[in-house]
Amino acid sequence: MVSAFFIIAGALFLGVFLLAPFTKRSMWKATVTPLASIIGSGFLVSAPLLAREFGGYAAIAIFILIILAGLLGWAIRYNIRVVEPLLEEGSNTVISSMEKLSHVVLAFAYFISVAYYLSLLGNFVLEASGRQDAFIANIIAIALLVTIGALGLSGGATRVASLERYATALNLAVICGMLVALAAHLGGLISAGSNVSPPSGKFDIGSLPVLLGLLIIVQGFETTRFTGDDFDAKLRQRAMLNAQLISGVIYIVFFILLSPLLADLSKGEGVAAIITVSAVVTALLPISLTVAAAASQFSASIADSIGEAGLVSELTEGKIDQRHAYLLIALIGVGILVSLDVNQVIALASRAFALFYGMQCFVAWQAARIRPQDKGKSIAFFSLGLLAFAVFIFGVPSGA
Repeated sequence: MVSAFFIIAGALFLGVFLLAPFTKRSMWKATVTPLASIIGSGFLVSAPLLAREFGGYAAIAIFILIILAGLLGWAIRYNIRVVEPLLEEGSNTVISSMEKLSHVVLAFAYFISVAYYLSLLGNFVLEASGRQDAFIANIIAIALLVTIGALGLSGGATRVASLERYATALNLAVICGMLVALAAHLGGLISAGSNVSPPSGKFDIGSLPVLLGLLIIVQGFETTRFTGDDFDAKLRQRAMLNAQLISGVIYIVFFILLSPLLADLSKGEGVAAIITVSAVVTALLPISLTVAAAASQFSASIADSIGEAGLVSELTEGKIDQRHAYLLIALIGVGILVSLDVNQVIALASRAFALFYGMQCFVAWQAARIRPQDKGKSIAFFSLGLLAFAVFIFGVPSGA
């Protein structure tokens, strides 16, 4: 019965995300990219990591991350509304310099994020096949990095990126189908009189740096900051808020429905433990999640590579053209993968994006402090920037 619910729900949602009229509207087009980025890989990675570290408090932990991401999104939305016009005018050299420095930091973060996506892809594929081998997972990721480098050099990366719409629709449909299947599974357990309570919660001061190191699982909302060529400022602000609200609700509902499985997830090995544990709900979930996750990870890595190539070309003032930037992306990504395990890559990616968010908060602070009506906001932006830097400094890998 649960399998039927999953198939029907997944098929319906796939049809909706591919064919519904709202998917042709600008608001959805502006929303879907950050939404897919936020809930794509993080949706699957968050479950075993938070279950292992916080037990029954996993839902509270993800809620804290959602709130933190929401505050950071508020700062970036302010930059879209207030800072972008200042940058166009070029009237404030301090803000322009801080913004350019934040782009350097973002370029570094993108290098790591590409390795992060592909590292997860390798782990998901192996988990689905019943194997856990970090070396083979890295070989898969490295092979894909080399592929991306070759695609970029040949000009094929943009053609692959055109498939993102279908990969995103598939990923969102599987996630929605999984939520329906989890709800049906939970309802069946309740009807049978089984215990559906989550395991005992756990938390100590050492868990806080681990939580900070997981910021990457709710990252992705910042992409709307750089889509000004396609959408106006007001639409981008609303799209970012929509993406964060929708993903926040999905995450919280997911962890509530996941309560009966948290104990098994906490015992699972690796970041892709959700693939194995999901078989308890329906035998169809492991392969479905693997296909969707693989498509999502590869699509996201291509998209980030394209963004990174453009950023590298811009920052080097064309000294490194976009085609050759892909080779640099592949080289640095391979270096990251051979130097770190997947949990360390997750933490490093979180810290890199936290540094970018911190820089954006200080850009917002600098802009707000020169606007009399925004003096109160300037204090909030400065405090938020310090918090983001705390994530950068203290975030550690799960299990470290």
